[in-house]
Amino acid sequence: MRRVVVTGLGMVSPLGAGIEPVWRRLVAGESGAGPIEQFDASNMACTIACSVPRADGSGGGEEAGEAAFNPDDWVEPREQRRINDFILYGLAAAQMAFDDSGLELKTSEEFERAGVMTGSGIGGLSGIEREVLVLNEKGPRRVSPFFITGNLINLVSGQVSIRLGLKGPNHAVVTACSSGAHAIGDAARLIALDDADIMLAGGAEAAICPIGISGFTSCKALTTHFNDDPKCASRPYDKDRDGFIMGEGSGFVVLEEYEHAKARGAKIYGEIIGYGLSGDAYHITSPAEDGDGGYRSMQMALKRAGLEPKDIDYVNAHGTSTPVGDEIELRAVERLFGDAASKLVMSSTKSSIGHLLGAAGAVEAIFCLLAIRDGVAPPTLNLDNPSVETPINLVPKQAHKTPINVALSNSFGFGGTNASLVMRRVEG
Repeated sequence: MRRVVVTGLGMVSPLGAGIEPVWRRLVAGESGAGPIEQFDASNMACTIACSVPRADGSGGGEEAGEAAFNPDDWVEPREQRRINDFILYGLAAAQMAFDDSGLELKTSEEFERAGVMTGSGIGGLSGIEREVLVLNEKGPRRVSPFFITGNLINLVSGQVSIRLGLKGPNHAVVTACSSGAHAIGDAARLIALDDADIMLAGGAEAAICPIGISGFTSCKALTTHFNDDPKCASRPYDKDRDGFIMGEGSGFVVLEEYEHAKARGAKIYGEIIGYGLSGDAYHITSPAEDGDGGYRSMQMALKRAGLEPKDIDYVNAHGTSTPVGDEIELRAVERLFGDAASKLVMSSTKSSIGHLLGAAGAVEAIFCLLAIRDGVAPPTLNLDNPSVETPINLVPKQAHKTPINVALSNSFGFGGTNASLVMRRVEG
C-alpha cells in the first residue's frame, strides 16, 4: 500500500476563515457561539448557534477581526446567489487547501490523477426549505432554476473539480456527522490503492436554518438551557451539558502520495496511517450503550496503523456535549486504552466551534494535524464539573502543551455510523 500524507489545509469555521487565525483562536480558548442571526429564532427552544463570522460583521464578524470570512474573496457575488452556503464554504476551504499545498498541475495525466471527495450530512437544507416555501406560496414556475444544482451534496466535489480542473475520482460521502472523516479516510485509500496521486478531501455543512434548528431540537439533540449565555452552551463531559450547539463551515485537506510529495519538496503536515469504520446496528440516534461501535472503529484504525493504544498521544473526541453520547465515547476510549489511559490527552473542540455535522470530522482532523505540528492540545471549554471520573486528561478550559507525534480523531453519526482516523508526524 502506498503512503498518504497531508500537504495542504483549508478551513472556514465558526472561529473564522484560514488555518492560522482559526487555530490561534481555538488554542486561546475562544468560542464561536452566539445568537442565531440567519433568521428570527425567537419562537424556537434553541436560539443560538456557532455561525461563520463574516466580514460584514454578521455571525460575530467584528469579534473575529482578521479571521472573518469574506465570501467575495472566493466566489463571485452573482455565483454566490446560485449555490447554498455549504458549497460556498466548501469551495473556499478547498481553494485554501490547494493554494497551501503549492501544487502546480500541468499535464493531462496530472489532472487525471487528482480528484475530490467531500462529505456533508444534509447538504443544502436551507435551500430546500426556501424553495419548498416558494413552491407553496407562488407556484412551480417561481422555483429557482438553480435549486437542484445549488443544493445537491455532491456539488461541492463537482464545483471544486470544475474550478481546479481535477479529473480524477469525484465522489461524495453522506454518513451524517461522520461524513467528513469518512471522506478523508476513503480518499486516502484511493491514493493508497493507486487510483489517484492527489485527493482534495473534506466536509462542508450549513444547516443553521429554521427547519434544521427545529428538526434537531425536536429529536432532543440541541442545547436549550443556555440561550442567554451562548458561549457556555457547548460543555462536553460537564454535568450541566444538555445537548450540542449547531455549527457550520468546511474543512479540506490535500492528500498526496508520499513519494509524489517528497519529490516536489512539499510541506508535509502529517501522514494518514490508520482508518477505521464501523456500524452500531443499535439505534437511529443513540450510540450503543457499551460504546461498542466507537470502540471497534478506533480498534480498526489502530490495527491499520500498526500501533498500540499507548502509542497515541492525543485524541480529538467526537464529544458533542450531549448527555448520553459523551460518556459512552469516554468509556469506550478508557476500555481500549486500558492502563495507557492515564497518560492520554483527549479534548473536544466542539466546545469552541459547536457541531459542524458533516464537516466536523474534516475540521477536527485538521486540528489533530496542527496539534501534532505545534505540540499543543486545544482545550475543552466550559468543563467546570466533570460528570464522571476518568484517568484521561480532558484538557479543561486551557490548552495543554505536550509532545504529540500521533493523534486519533473520532466521528460518530446518526444511524450508528462511526469513523476514526490516525495521523502521525512525518520526520524529514
